[in-house]
Amino acid sequence: MSSIRIAEPADWPAIWTILAPVFAAGETYAYARDIDATDARRVWMGKPEATFVGETSDGTIAATYYLIANQPGQGAHVANCGYVVAEAARGAGWASAMCEHSQREAVARGFRAMQYNFVAETNDGAVRLWQKHGFEIVGRLPGAFCHPRAGDVDALVMYKRLTESGAD
Repeated sequence: MSSIRIAEPADWPAIWTILAPVFAAGETYAYARDIDATDARRVWMGKPEATFVGETSDGTIAATYYLIANQPGQGAHVANCGYVVAEAARGAGWASAMCEHSQREAVARGFRAMQYNFVAETNDGAVRLWQKHGFEIVGRLPGAFCHPRAGDVDALVMYKRLTESGAD
């Protein structure tokens, strides 16, 4: 691991190589499994308030996340994020580092809480990691996530009020 920085337009090809297999697998995100690069770019880089990349010391982009208001208007004080780590970089601490970074960024941008709306209950590693970082399961949507192998599984809503530091 090395650093997390704001994504630049030129980073998109590397980001897409990370996102494409995850979206196609259909096991963790609710995007269409056949989403194309144009639509994925709009979702990941065009819509969010900010998109970040995790970059190794040799300049390789190993991870990415976006930060966005969870809802407009009266819900705009609650952030939402999506995180993906490249297959080859998993287990190196990127997800944890991005979770901490996103909380600090959220606080700096005026957010007072963070919510993950649709965490597949089968995504055990993410559920454990988010709980380790202080997120609580505040809701369960029975059978709301159509997992390609496990069938309809529950989707979890996870939430955390952010502190002044934004990190744990």
